[in-house]
Amino acid sequence: MDINALLKYVNQIEASDLHLKVGRPPIVRLRGEMKEIPNTQILKPEDTAGFANALLDERQKGILEEKYSVDSAYQTAEGGRFRVNVFTQRSYIGLVLRAVSSKIPSFNSLGIPQAIKKAVSHPQGLFLVTGPTGSGKSTTLAALINYINQNHHKHIITIEDPIEFLFQDQKAVINQREVGTDTIDFREALKNALREDPDIIMVGEMRDPETISTVITAAETGHLVFSTLHTNNARQTITRIIDTFPDTVRNQIRQQLAQTIVGVISQKLVHRTDIDGMIAAIEIMFTSPRIKELIEEGQIEDIYEQMQESVAYFKMQTMNQSLMALYANNIIDEETGMGASERPDEFRMHLYKTGLKV
Repeated sequence: MDINALLKYVNQIEASDLHLKVGRPPIVRLRGEMKEIPNTQILKPEDTAGFANALLDERQKGILEEKYSVDSAYQTAEGGRFRVNVFTQRSYIGLVLRAVSSKIPSFNSLGIPQAIKKAVSHPQGLFLVTGPTGSGKSTTLAALINYINQNHHKHIITIEDPIEFLFQDQKAVINQREVGTDTIDFREALKNALREDPDIIMVGEMRDPETISTVITAAETGHLVFSTLHTNNARQTITRIIDTFPDTVRNQIRQQLAQTIVGVISQKLVHRTDIDGMIAAIEIMFTSPRIKELIEEGQIEDIYEQMQESVAYFKMQTMNQSLMALYANNIIDEETGMGASERPDEFRMHLYKTGLKV
């Protein structure tokens, strides 16, 4: 079985992921659902081991042997690009490959609110894109970086593991560094980046206290820094960052965050009912004077109410407000909105209060 033929099929049907597991035929995720590829055989241990051997270089094979998991990127002869994770399960090799579009999507095509354009044009600070695995964080982050690339004469440094979207310089100068190939790790690359005259730094993921601390320092010292976290909403994002540090420095971290955070967007992909496909529901928090006070004072839960009340002036929105807008515009149905909401009772109540449901 040829890996390139499988990946060609993934691109042809516009699936998001390819799963390769011993004991099952190749499986794709198509519009959120797992489906076996027709007319393929059950994979044997030598099949998945052969796929890994074809996709990984010697360094990556060493990491897999040592850590039982490794990330990589792969490009087919036809130009299809994939983010690759190779791992062991029940002592066998397993693989998941995620399709990465060669074309970086625009704000409009992703449904990103226009208010975010102003935030990403800020001269310095920290902007975070958050959400669960598979929510499209990397795609949104690429769209934000490419918007700056198209509109501002800046020097942008990205630190990624692995590099997913390939940027072409437009107005900006962009240097992309891949962990393991161009740099040892995120922390080392981030420290080096501060000496490389950047205006903007994109860190693929904030994985440990040292990286988070350096990211905050970079945002404090005149740089606009973008990164991602696996959190579900703005409040959880603030709490996760603060709780990463020991009690003795948490107050200091709160003060630093209050002064540096430009915005947090949290997103979930939901099924559309108007057309075939998915769309991102997006929660937005910008740091208004009151939001800064709440972070400084540690009143993180009160951020939710402040976001609800800041739609008109500061252009914030909660996840429920985003879902309500999608429902009101007949893009999603009630069941989808309820399923994606962290506060389904509130969502249902808004349906009745706004007259969308009687």
